[in-house]
Amino acid sequence: MARYEIEAAHLRRKIERGEYRVGETLPRIADLTAERGVSPATVRRALEVLEDEGLVRVVRGTGAIVQPPPAPRRRISRGVQIERDPSRGYIFPAAAHPGEPWQVHGKARRSMEPATATAAGVFGVPEGTSTLRRRRVTSPVGDPPFQIVDTWLSAQAVADAPQIAEPSTGPGGYLDRLEEAGHGPLTWEETTRARMPSTEEARLLSMSAAIPVLELVLVGRSASTGDPVEVTVRVIPADRVELIASLQRADSAQWPVQPVA
Repeated sequence: MARYEIEAAHLRRKIERGEYRVGETLPRIADLTAERGVSPATVRRALEVLEDEGLVRVVRGTGAIVQPPPAPRRRISRGVQIERDPSRGYIFPAAAHPGEPWQVHGKARRSMEPATATAAGVFGVPEGTSTLRRRRVTSPVGDPPFQIVDTWLSAQAVADAPQIAEPSTGPGGYLDRLEEAGHGPLTWEETTRARMPSTEEARLLSMSAAIPVLELVLVGRSASTGDPVEVTVRVIPADRVELIASLQRADSAQWPVQPVA
């Protein structure tokens, strides 16, 4: 074993035995260097190994924070059916299971923010353009933060339906306001990809920046113009979720196989 692997194993055992508890910060690199008689570079490499394993989260200026053990992966069925609840409005395929209570971590926020590359690309504006964003960090009740949900709304959407920029968007939410303003019926398309998290995303989700995230991008288009008016971006740690789909047989794949005429 390389020396950094020996040091990683030493720290791993201490974490597994509970000598360093969840939420605690490991000793400083200088302290570990003096205690173990190794170089700072060796300690840094050992911490990188633990971060890659999800055992710690390294925060600049704070240190390596011990993370909770990984929960079982949440299985999400990414269907294509959009439903509607009379009291809540549209319901999209989501991470929540039927009847499961969820919570918001901190406050749901709305503000003008520099558009990310994803949002700017959808709206066809320069990256960094000031754009209305509605943000929520959510999880099942009692769980650590599970997903960041950012809804970006185009300048045209805000001009046509000013209420979507208010704290309360009324019954049915911002989607009903957009459709009432002449953009209905909206149509949607969802794209999923994997990427590495930003520093802010890793902090909000209490995760290691060395673990990838899944980014689910839902784009809503106006029926009147065909242009995107809203894009909702969900960011979920990739080690906490797996996507499933029920495959359907087409007419050509029915069984028993029909004889060729």
